[in-house]
This record gives sequence, structure tokens and C-alpha cells, in this order.
Amino acid sequence: MKEISKKELFKRYILFIISLFFSALGVAFSKHAELGVSPISSVANVLSCQFTAFSLGTWLIIWNCILILGQIVLLRKHFKLVQLLQIPLSFVFGWFTDLGMWIVSPIPVNSYPTQLLLVLIGILIMGFGIALSVIADVILNSGEAFVKAISDTFRKEFSNIKIGFDISCVILALGLSLLFFDFRIVGTREGTVLAAVLTGLVVKFFTKRFTAPLNLILKK
Repeated sequence: MKEISKKELFKRYILFIISLFFSALGVAFSKHAELGVSPISSVANVLSCQFTAFSLGTWLIIWNCILILGQIVLLRKHFKLVQLLQIPLSFVFGWFTDLGMWIVSPIPVNSYPTQLLLVLIGILIMGFGIALSVIADVILNSGEAFVKAISDTFRKEFSNIKIGFDISCVILALGLSLLFFDFRIVGTREGTVLAAVLTGLVVKFFTKRFTAPLNLILKK
């Protein structure tokens, strides 16, 4: 990233925090539908179903911190200290997720079409949030940063590692579900598949339309 002023950098971090809110709200909509969440959140979702003493937001904080630890192990001396900002930002994301769960809790979910609609709304909102984080261009979230750490360490294509990581998250979530719920699949359903297929398209749509106008605001 090119050299930028402190004012612009501050604006970019504010935009990133805003992006976390929308991403977390998207997760909350999907969770409320009970048809599964995005692949990267699926492990935390299953754990929140089994160990209900902790909220989904808290499990997301724990999961993200595990991914940050994984980056440190992989990168070692190449791990940049600025990446430790992922830790407080992971807490913010977790808190935003619980806030989002509170916001969507009054929405009645009394039919399968309603569940699907909530999942699609969640994907739109989450995709918008991810697009804002891409435009902010200051720091990767822990999931993307973990994928990049694997990519850099083993010199493999980022996109291929990303696909493998998402699949691994879903497999782990399914395995935990079968283990915890007497061989029943809980917390990982068709909503997870929809998120995997559609989120990238939504991110591309919003990024294309909001990059130029937001960059004008950020550079003022």
C-alpha cells in the first residue's frame, strides 16, 4: 500500500470498523435463519450450538484468535507486529455479531421461505461489509490473513488455498456436529453452501460500485 497521510489512514480504519459491523450483522441474519452461516464462521457456529454458555460472538472471537495464532506459528519472524491489530478487531467483530443477534432477534422465523430470505439478506449485508473492508485496504481479517500465511509459507496460489480453507472449515464443522449431536448435522446447512457460492459475487458487485466514491471521501 502506498504512503498515505495519518488522516486518510484514520479514515480507512474507521471504514474497516464499519465493515466489521456489516459483516457481523450479515452473520447474525444467517444465524437467525438457522440454515447455517458462512464457511469461515461455521466452526464457531457449531461450537455455539453445543456450548451455549458462550455466545456466537464469543466463539467467533476464540476462533479468530486461533487463526491469528496459526499465522504466528506459520510466519514466525515474518509475522508483522501490525497484524496483532487483528486481535482487538476480532473482539470488535465478535461484539458486533452479538449486537447483530440482538437486532435481528425480533424477526419472526416461521417458514422455510423466510429462512431462505434471511440467509440471502445476510449474504448481501455480509458481502457489503467485506467489500468495505477491501476498499479500506488496511488490514486483512484473521481468516484471510491465515490463508495468506499458508499461501506465503508454502508458495501456493492464494485463491486455491482459500477454497481449500473454506472446505476444511465446513468439514471440521460437520465433524464437530456429528460428534456433539449424535451423528446429526447441526449449524451447517444449505445456507453455508449459498454463502460459499454467492458471497464472492456480492463482494465483487459492491466493490466495483463503491470503490471510486469511497476513495474520494477517504483521500479528502
